[in-house]
Amino acid sequence: MMLTRSLPTTARLAGGCYLLTIVTGMVGALLAAPRASTLATLLSFGFYLGVTLFMYRLLVAVNPLVCRLAAGLSLAGCLLGILDALGRSPVDVNYLVFFGGYCLLLSYLIWRSQLLPAWLGGLLAFSGLGWLTFFSPWLVHHVAPYPMVSGLVGEGALTLWLLVGRLSPVRPPQPVAVSETNRRNTKQATL
Repeated sequence: MMLTRSLPTTARLAGGCYLLTIVTGMVGALLAAPRASTLATLLSFGFYLGVTLFMYRLLVAVNPLVCRLAAGLSLAGCLLGILDALGRSPVDVNYLVFFGGYCLLLSYLIWRSQLLPAWLGGLLAFSGLGWLTFFSPWLVHHVAPYPMVSGLVGEGALTLWLLVGRLSPVRPPQPVAVSETNRRNTKQATL
């Protein structure tokens, strides 16, 4: 079974959205002007929604249930991040925790997919664990800046691979070789 033309395109679109997410997120964090910072941050969440959509499309065949759960966590993280950027977050949980769950589930899907190298799944799991530390403000304070670095390493590596790497074609199972003796016995049994 060969890759359809849409899978490599989907991977490139996911990588492009990931790259734009990283760039606009960094700009939003570095800008001193509050309105410009908020706008860049909101744009980064918009691009992450694109990441979620394209990664869902790329990996849904691996395990639809896990892929839906991952997409749901990402959407929840984006929604809470948008509300947080606007100063209207209804919960006291950092939105990055949801991206931690998303990255862990995505890493599982990558390991199982055979489309992407398994080591990318490992790096993404590393990112997910880093984002999960944001569940405890005390822990984040004591391990900073490592969660951000782990996020950049794992999601950055995935971004680069999606942009310039090749998807591996999924190989169908090979048929079992039937010996000539078995073939004759089967033919005689049917007569």
